[in-house]
Amino acid sequence: MDNFKNDRILFYLETILKISKDAVTAVDKTGKVVYWNEAAENTYQIKANDIVGKNIEHYFKRNDIKLYEILKDKQPVFDVYHQPWPDKHILISSSPVFDRDGSLIGAISVDRDITATVKLNDELSVTHSKLQDLKQQVINQSKNLPFSNIKGSSKSINQIKASAAKVAKTDATVLILGESGVGKELFAQAIHESSSRKTKPFVPINCGAIPSPLFESEFFGYDKGSFTGAEKGGKAGKLEEANGGTLFLDELGTMPLDIQVKFLRALQEGEVYRVGGTKPIKVDIRVIAATNSMLEKMVEKGEFREDLYYRLNVVPLHIPSLRERLEDVPELVNVFIEEFSIKYQKEIKVLSNDVIELFSLHHWPGNVRELRNFVERLVVMTDDSVLQASEILSMLPAKEKITLENTPTTFQDEISLLEKERIKKVLEKTFGNKTLAAKELGFSRVTLYKKIARYGL
Repeated sequence: MDNFKNDRILFYLETILKISKDAVTAVDKTGKVVYWNEAAENTYQIKANDIVGKNIEHYFKRNDIKLYEILKDKQPVFDVYHQPWPDKHILISSSPVFDRDGSLIGAISVDRDITATVKLNDELSVTHSKLQDLKQQVINQSKNLPFSNIKGSSKSINQIKASAAKVAKTDATVLILGESGVGKELFAQAIHESSSRKTKPFVPINCGAIPSPLFESEFFGYDKGSFTGAEKGGKAGKLEEANGGTLFLDELGTMPLDIQVKFLRALQEGEVYRVGGTKPIKVDIRVIAATNSMLEKMVEKGEFREDLYYRLNVVPLHIPSLRERLEDVPELVNVFIEEFSIKYQKEIKVLSNDVIELFSLHHWPGNVRELRNFVERLVVMTDDSVLQASEILSMLPAKEKITLENTPTTFQDEISLLEKERIKKVLEKTFGNKTLAAKELGFSRVTLYKKIARYGL
């Protein structure tokens, strides 16, 4: 009766081994193959009739045979990566086999062929690398389009871009007005690159960064020996450097009054005198100036020359602050996320447009510059590949920080519902495999478990 029972168990075991998708190999303690199932035949393209009864090292290099390690160490291993052949990738679980008295009689291994997965992963890595290169090429190419770096599609920004594009075709002097961080230099560069002077120099100079004693030599240059420490051959000033091109004056309101007089004369006469020089140097420049100051009030107070103000204020362009075009924030955020994902080699995704719109809860007094810096910090600091609403809100500047608790209940519920449904769908897709689900969602497993508990999934 016991023999009959044992025979039936053997039949069951044999059937299991036959239908197994994993290659099953059994060897005796000398390495002779005693069992080789159908999956092993398919995996290694070796028929059972050819290998059973022969030593396994007839078909594999001894150093590549994991079973020999098991026979030697007499310790099982589980899901260990193994490469028996150069083009074959395996996850192997293997164990020694002992008889009833504890004597080693052989070893058995279960090999899962992951060659296709490894190759697919390699192809995906190559494709991802190519995609990143293409993205960078697109970014680089877009830089060649003068106004492409000015992001946003709101009515106000489009109107300003249209006006800037129109004036770019002329040689008219432009005065760009706007708060710090709105992108005044970007507009100045775009105007230059859209003009007939685009092949000539674009020379920016920040008036607020020049110490007062150095203003004259920076603007107009100096001749040799004009003062102690001067370069032997003299030095060209910014106006000379910009000859034929565009001079961009940022923070115009900080220009000293005595320099304003000399600068106005240089513009009117089309020539400059270097410090210590006596010969006029002809210059042909287009001037684009920018300021975040109220120049009219400065003129009234005598802090800025009226004649220079009118000389520069030929075509004024007022760049709106970011809080005046909050509808552009989502687009800007997506642009910056993509930019910094490429820069820091991170795959950052966003759950939904609603999450992106959380950025509009802050009024960004530092404008586009502040928003860009914030997104960079967010990309650098985030551990997950999907930006979370709570993470965005927790990192918003403290002065105007908003938490989920004090956002409108309907908005908070909407965010939670979106996240809950997303997690639920991914869990269903992965048949409850939390490791795979966490990977697809961009969470750590710990984060996923917390959210499952939170949403009662």
